[in-house]
Amino acid sequence: MRLRIVHETAYHYAPPANGTIQTLRLTPRGHDGQFVINWRIEVDQDCHLSTTTDPFGNIVQSFTTEGKLDHLVITALGEVETNDMAGMVRGQAERFPKSVFLRDTRLTEADAALRDFASSVGAQASTDPLSRMHALMQAVHETIEIGHGDDDSAVATFAGRTGDPRAIAHVFIAMARHLQVPARYASGYLHWPEEAEPALAEHGWAEAFVDGVGWIGFDASMNLCPTENYVRLAIGLDRIAAAPVRGASYGDEHAPPKVSIRVSEARAAKR
Repeated sequence: MRLRIVHETAYHYAPPANGTIQTLRLTPRGHDGQFVINWRIEVDQDCHLSTTTDPFGNIVQSFTTEGKLDHLVITALGEVETNDMAGMVRGQAERFPKSVFLRDTRLTEADAALRDFASSVGAQASTDPLSRMHALMQAVHETIEIGHGDDDSAVATFAGRTGDPRAIAHVFIAMARHLQVPARYASGYLHWPEEAEPALAEHGWAEAFVDGVGWIGFDASMNLCPTENYVRLAIGLDRIAAAPVRGASYGDEHAPPKVSIRVSEARAAKR
């Protein structure tokens, strides 16, 4: 499937900011499941984008602005060709041993309730590693409703039984790690044909390392493994490490940015 993505992040500063610094993980990398046809990042202020890679291999752009600033708009747009890999992530270099992804963060640590739930699911599921992760995904999906929470940590999301897809991914990651299965967070986009309105935030899901298979994505919010409708942006131990946009401004406190994301099916150019 050929997908066109337009991701706009708009800041409005009142009073004007004295400058800003931004870190972007807005450029997807290619792998067996996706080929980046074209991609660019636009900033409506005078700045220089520097590009590097972070320890996880994500493409990172950063920039700073100086002087009074009353607005800032960052737009990432392009087209990606996707293939249904049944959630498998192949054809991309892995920089860390899988054991690194057993580490907890504040957003993915587990309390007694999370550990008990995960242990119960693991005990009742098949001993086959892949089947256990599917059982865990389904159990999390059936337990937590999609909604808005003020705290997207795994502990708070599980306790409140509600959260957005990113928070639900944290719950799955915390439980998988408790079961000694390496797990990580993946940020990206989801093309949902029935959804007419732009998304309010980027999508997020988990990836777990399944012995004998490799890394596989598990989207507990949708109860499915990523398909050709998914575009993968960045990975990390949690959503903060894989956040598409992270920034700070100088001056008084300012409102959070407004985010608009449009993912549509694109037609290949005629020859």
